[in-house]
Amino acid sequence: MGELAKSFNLLCLPLYILISSTACLSHLTGDVAFLNAPDAPVSRHPLRILYSCSESSVAHVQLLVSFDTGSTVIVFHKYWTCEPGRTRTRVLTVRFPDWLVYRPDWMVRGSDWVLSCLLRGWIGSDESPEPDRFSLARVNVFLDVQTPLSRPVKQHLVCASWDAALLRRVRGDPRPQCAKENEVAFLLSTLYASTGENFGIIKTLEPFRSEMLEGLRIKSIYQPWCAFSLWVWLMKPCSSHLCGLLYHIDAENNYTTPALFLTNAGQIHVQLVGDSGQSSAFLSPFKVPVGQWCRLSLEILGRLAKISIACTDGQQQFIKSFEHVFGINPMLDDTHGYFVIGGGKFTRGIEGYYGPTTIYRTKGLPADPAEIELPHIIAKVNITGWLQSCQNFKSELFFNARHTLKRQSGSCLDTYTELLLNHSTEITTEQCTFIESPVNPYKRRVARLTKVLSQKHGSVMASTVGRVLYSYVLRKLSAADGLDVINKLMPFLLQSGCLGDYRALHLSSVLYSSGFGVKRQPYKAWLLSLLAAQGDWRLALLRLGHMHHVGDVDMMPDHELSYAYYINIARQTSTDHKTPTPEQTFVELIRLNDEATLKAQTSENGDLFHWLKLQARSGVAEAEQAMGRMLFWGQQGVSPDIHTAVKHYERGATRLNDPASMYDYGIVLLTGQGVARDVQKGVSYLKKAAEQGLVPAITALGWYYEHFEKDYEKAVNLWEEADAKGHAEAAMNLGAMFHQGFYPGHPADEFKAYQCYLRSAQRGHVNGGIALANVWIHGIPGQVARRPLDAVLIMSLIYYLSAAESGFEAAQFNVAYLCELNTRLLNPALVTDCLLRYYNMSIQAQDHSPYALIRMGDMLYDGQASGRKRVSDAAKMYKQAALKKDPQGWYNLGLLVQEGESLPFDLLSELDLLHLYLTDKQKLITTLFHRCIETNSIDAYLPCTLALFNAHLQSFQMDKNTAIKLIATVSAGLGTLSYIFGLFKRRTTAMSQPSQSSSPSSSQAHVEEES
Repeated sequence: MGELAKSFNLLCLPLYILISSTACLSHLTGDVAFLNAPDAPVSRHPLRILYSCSESSVAHVQLLVSFDTGSTVIVFHKYWTCEPGRTRTRVLTVRFPDWLVYRPDWMVRGSDWVLSCLLRGWIGSDESPEPDRFSLARVNVFLDVQTPLSRPVKQHLVCASWDAALLRRVRGDPRPQCAKENEVAFLLSTLYASTGENFGIIKTLEPFRSEMLEGLRIKSIYQPWCAFSLWVWLMKPCSSHLCGLLYHIDAENNYTTPALFLTNAGQIHVQLVGDSGQSSAFLSPFKVPVGQWCRLSLEILGRLAKISIACTDGQQQFIKSFEHVFGINPMLDDTHGYFVIGGGKFTRGIEGYYGPTTIYRTKGLPADPAEIELPHIIAKVNITGWLQSCQNFKSELFFNARHTLKRQSGSCLDTYTELLLNHSTEITTEQCTFIESPVNPYKRRVARLTKVLSQKHGSVMASTVGRVLYSYVLRKLSAADGLDVINKLMPFLLQSGCLGDYRALHLSSVLYSSGFGVKRQPYKAWLLSLLAAQGDWRLALLRLGHMHHVGDVDMMPDHELSYAYYINIARQTSTDHKTPTPEQTFVELIRLNDEATLKAQTSENGDLFHWLKLQARSGVAEAEQAMGRMLFWGQQGVSPDIHTAVKHYERGATRLNDPASMYDYGIVLLTGQGVARDVQKGVSYLKKAAEQGLVPAITALGWYYEHFEKDYEKAVNLWEEADAKGHAEAAMNLGAMFHQGFYPGHPADEFKAYQCYLRSAQRGHVNGGIALANVWIHGIPGQVARRPLDAVLIMSLIYYLSAAESGFEAAQFNVAYLCELNTRLLNPALVTDCLLRYYNMSIQAQDHSPYALIRMGDMLYDGQASGRKRVSDAAKMYKQAALKKDPQGWYNLGLLVQEGESLPFDLLSELDLLHLYLTDKQKLITTLFHRCIETNSIDAYLPCTLALFNAHLQSFQMDKNTAIKLIATVSAGLGTLSYIFGLFKRRTTAMSQPSQSSSPSSSQAHVEEES
C-alpha cells in the first residue's frame, strides 16, 4: 500500500509543478534582441545585444551546433547579471571555432559537417546553460552553415612545420576547385517602370572572391578597363535639364565614374571623375529616340570612352557610336559607394522603362551581333507590341469617328484627335467605316460608344471613352451571377486601359495574374502592371513592389527594385496623410473572420453612426472623438466630411475639456484644415492637452516651436520628452533634426538620425518607416550596412484581388477566406488554387494571421499543395502558429506526434523543447498539449484538456501494472476536472471584475558599450 501511495504522489507531482510554475510566470519578464546577428559563422563577430529585465536576472548568449549523428555541442556561452531598469545594449565578441568557419587544411584538421547552428539568447533566473520553460525573454537565430569544402580558406599567420609542408607537397592539393567567378555583374535583369520622379534602383558591388580577379580590379582602379550596358524605352523626352540613366555615387554622396544622363534635347551626357578629383564630361552627337527599345553602351578603356546606341522598333534599326578621349586619368572603384538606375536624391528618372543593365567589371563589351537582339525578358513582356497595337486601335477608332465630330464654338479636342482631323484624307462613301466593320464585335461597340459621346458633347477625349468603358465593365460585374462573365468583359477592360484608364489596366493585370474567370497569363499580367505603374497608378506600383519582393514569373526576388516601387507609393501616401481631402479613401485592415471589427463598420445612415452622434450630443467625450475621427478620415464605412469633423473636435475641446479633442482641434487650427487658420488659438489648446498629459500634444508643441518660432532648442526638448514616453512622431522629428544638422549643439549625424528613425518605425510611424528604409537602402558607411459566387462575392473577390496582388496582407487573407467559405459557388480546383496562393502570400507578411498558418499546414499535410503529404512543411507552419501563441498550433503538433510523425531537431529547438528530442514520445505529446492549455485561450481549454487526458490514458495503457493504470487514470481524471474547474472560475472572474485600462509607456534605450 505504501508503494501505491508513493506512485500516486509521483503521478500527481507534474500537476502541482505545472500549477506552481504557471503562477510564477508573470514575475519573470524582460526583453532581449540581437541588433546585428551574423548570417553565417565568422571567426569573430561583435554582437550587439539589446536587453532589459524586470528583476535581477541573468542574461545569456549561447552558440549551439548540432551534427547529423544527433549530438549537440555548446561551442560558445557567455552570461552576465541583468539588473532591473532601463534598456541596455551590450557588445559581446562571439568567437566561432575554426572548424566551423574555414575549410580543412594542414592546420584546420577538424572541419566538420554541421546539421544546424543556432545562436540564441535569453533572460533566465540562474547561470544554467539551458533556458528554463518560463524565460519569456528569448531570441533564436539560425545561421547558414556551408559545407566544409565551400567555406573560405584561412590565411594562417604561422608557417607549416617541415614534415607537414613536405607531406602536402607530395600529396598535392586534393581539394576540388570552385567554378570561375563571373566578371559580369547584372545590376538589373528585369524591367522597371519609371514615372520620371526621384525614384530609382540602388545597387552595390562586392569585391571579387577570387584573389586574381580582385587583384586585377584593384590594379585597374586608376586605369579603368570596363564597360556598361543598359536598355531603355522613352515614353516622352526628358522634362528636366538632366534625367538619370545610370550613375555612380561614392560614399560621400558625390557623383563619380561613370555618370550617364539624358538631356532635355535627347542627347547622352557622359561624365567621369579623375584621380585628382576633377570631373570631365561630353555629349553624344546622336539622340535617344522616343518609342523604341534602345541599348546604350559605354566602354571605358583608359582615357578613351566609347558611347554607342542600338535601337529597334521591331522593324527598323538605328545604330550609332561616338568616341571621346578625356584629358584626365579616370578613376573607378566599383565597390565604393553605389550605382543608381533611374532617379535618385539629386535627379529625376526618365518617363518610360529601364531594361536589363550590365557591368563588365574587368573587360570591354563582347562583339556586337549583326542584328539587334532584344533580351529575352523584353521580348517576352512585349511592351512594344502592346503600345503599337494600342496606337493603331486609337487611330482607327478616332479616325473613323471623325464624321460624327461636329465642331462647335468653344469646344476643344484632344491633341491626338485634332491631328487626325487636320491631316487625314477623306473617306469616300463606298468605304466601309470602322463602326460598320463586322470583323470585331468588341471594337464595333466601342466605336458606337465613341459616336454617341461625340454626338452628345461635340468632342470626345480618349480618356473619357476609357472611363465610360470601365464603368460599363463594373456594372456588368455587379450584375453577374458567376465568373464566366469576366472572360467576356476582358476585351472591354483592355480597350479601356488602352484609352488611358489605369484602373482598367490594373484590374486586368490582377485577373490575368490570379486566373479568376480568365486563363492565367503571368507575363500579360506583368505587362499590364508595368503600363499602369508607369502612369503612377498606386495599386500597380504596390503590386510590382510586392512581386519583386517575393519573386514571381520565373524571377528571383530583387529587394532594391521592390524598394524603388514601394518608396514611390510611400512618399505619395505620406503626402496624402498631411493633406487629407474628401476624395481620399482611408484603408482599414479587416479580416473577414473578425466579427467584432466587421460589426463596427457603419455608414451615415447606420444605427451605430446615429448612436455615436446621440452619445456625442449627450457629452460623451469618447463619442465625440469617434465621430471626429470617422468623419475626418472617412473610417468605418463613413464618407469623409472634414468640416463636420472639426465641429466635433471643437465641441469635445470647448465643452468637454477632453484632451484628445483639444489636440485634434489644435492641429486643425494650426494647419487650417476645415477651419480658418488660427495659430495662437491652436497652440493654446495644444498646451492645455499637454498639461493633461497627452503625449501627442507635447510633440505637436515641439513642431510649433520648430516651424513657427524657429526655437530649435525648445522644440527638441519637447520631442525628447515625448520620445522618452514612447511617441513615434517625436522620434521621427528628432531624426530629422540630427539628419539636417539642426539639433542644437550637434553637427549633422546620420547614425543618430538612423537610431531615431528606427525607434519611430518600431512604434509604427509611417514616415519613420520611410526614413528608416531610405537609410537601409543606401546604408551609412562604416556604421549601417545596406539591407537591401453571387454578385457580392464576385465584387468582393475582385476588389480584394486588386489589393491582394499589390501586397496587402489583409486582402490576401480575405481572398483565401472568401474562397474557403464559398466552395459551393466556385470550381473546386479554383478554390484549392485560391487557398494555396493567397494564404501562402498572406503568411509572407511580417504581421500575418495564425489562422492562415494553420490552414497552410492543413493543406500541406493533406497533400493539396503538391499531391503528396509534406509533414515536415506542415509542422513548420504549425510551429509558427504556436510561436504566435495560437493554441491550434500546439494542438496540431501534438496530433502529428500522436500519429507517429517525428518533429525535426531545429523545430523543437525553436519551441524550446530541445531536451525532448530523443526522449519518450508520450512525454513530448503531453508537453505539447500542456503548452496548448498554457496559451490561456478560453476556447482552447476544453479541447486541449481532453486531448491531454486522452494522451495520459494512452500512456497508461502501455503500462502492464494494473494498479498503476487505475491510480493513473484517477489522477488524470482529477487533473481534467481541475482544469475544467479552472476554466469555469476564470470565466466567472472575468465577468465579475471591472475592466481596467492603462497606458503603457516606454523609456528611451540607453546604450552601454561593453566588450
